[in-house]
Amino acid sequence: MTIDRRDFLKGGIGAAAAAVLPVPLAHAVAPVAPTLITGRMSALLPRSQATRVVVCGGGWGGLTAAKYLKQEAPTLDVVLLERNPIFFSCPMSNKWLVDLLDTSFLTHDYLTPAARHGYRFIQTEIMGIERDRKRVATSHGYLDYDYLILSPGIRNNYGAWFGDDLDAAYHTRIHFPSAYIPSAEHLTLKQKIKSFKGGTLVMTLPPPPHRCPPSPYERACLLAWYFKRNKVPARIVILDPKDGIRPIGPGFKAAFDELYPDIITHVPNARVESMDPYAKRIKTTAGEWEFEDAILMVPHQAGELVWMADLIARGEDGRPLGWADVDPLQLVARNDPDVYVVGDAVGVVSPLFQHYPKSGHVANRLARIVAKSIAARAVGREPDPGLPDNLCFMWVKGDPQEAIAVEFEYSMEADLIVQKQIDLNDRSPDLVARDFEWVGGMYQDLFG
Repeated sequence: MTIDRRDFLKGGIGAAAAAVLPVPLAHAVAPVAPTLITGRMSALLPRSQATRVVVCGGGWGGLTAAKYLKQEAPTLDVVLLERNPIFFSCPMSNKWLVDLLDTSFLTHDYLTPAARHGYRFIQTEIMGIERDRKRVATSHGYLDYDYLILSPGIRNNYGAWFGDDLDAAYHTRIHFPSAYIPSAEHLTLKQKIKSFKGGTLVMTLPPPPHRCPPSPYERACLLAWYFKRNKVPARIVILDPKDGIRPIGPGFKAAFDELYPDIITHVPNARVESMDPYAKRIKTTAGEWEFEDAILMVPHQAGELVWMADLIARGEDGRPLGWADVDPLQLVARNDPDVYVVGDAVGVVSPLFQHYPKSGHVANRLARIVAKSIAARAVGREPDPGLPDNLCFMWVKGDPQEAIAVEFEYSMEADLIVQKQIDLNDRSPDLVARDFEWVGGMYQDLFG
């Protein structure tokens, strides 16, 4: 599908979605199982005569799952639960941060696609998941299910830096937001960028795996372009825990060196050892830095719902590994055949490359696989396994607009999922056009 990008760049300014932010947890502490839901809580919906699938989380994965469940099996009773009033897209948001896209481009309503595709949308906060009773507790009542799909995205693991120091974690989140989860942090970061007067801006990158691996490098490029265009005397220091830029390493390095040599400094092997958000000082394995401002991206974990459901994978020592424990082909929880996980929260799928890229594109593809699986099971058929693909376009310049890209293909070899990565390192306006075509097709798939 081809989208006229001029139409995308039109439109007024909408309201960005706010989200309840998770309380930071120490990375080494196992989560406490949620209290069983008892007492006088009433049913959110009456028990369905049809097979009910409850989808928790209305991001790229959850929205796709709800649509395709009804498409694959129209008789299913599909209910989508989401706490936010509107959809706000993280993909493309880096362009929005520097005014290359309007807010209206990233935001969509939930009611229209629900009515169009025949599933039910309920805006509510999920309070607990009782897998033994096959019940989800929400702030508006409980909901029984036959199948459950969790699509919670990620949460920020501030405990990896601060342990139980909640004050330091809160100060960091408020003053140096990472804007990696659709929430008020995006608007806060945008305002900070506009008011930045100059000096050192530090960006810490989360260690792998994390949401949208090339996105922080794109953000650095677009911030550098914005500062350069507006003559802001800024220096951006990227503190990268990896030993080099990846993915699309040569493409990003060329952009850093050729477009922004006086602005961007990339520091490899810079794993955070200590952080003082009050004194604006950070110590890493590659040295120490002081900064005027920062975008502090802490390590990522599976979103809160996977922890609520007690579906986190654990190591041989029993410690939580941070991501959902699922079958790599069916995406069903290993210890519960009626619960599926899609999107960023999915854990290790192959010993060869560990995790799928945690991107909106992959979430969309995984949700389609799960929808087909549940539709087959609902009529007594054995579900077929499936594999996703991935495609990410990263802008490195705003005027003229130029981008680079990365593609991933997956196949089976000797019972293992194999990943093929294709980096498109030559920056080009054609890749910007393909990016608009890609997101237009994805929006049509979610909301059309």
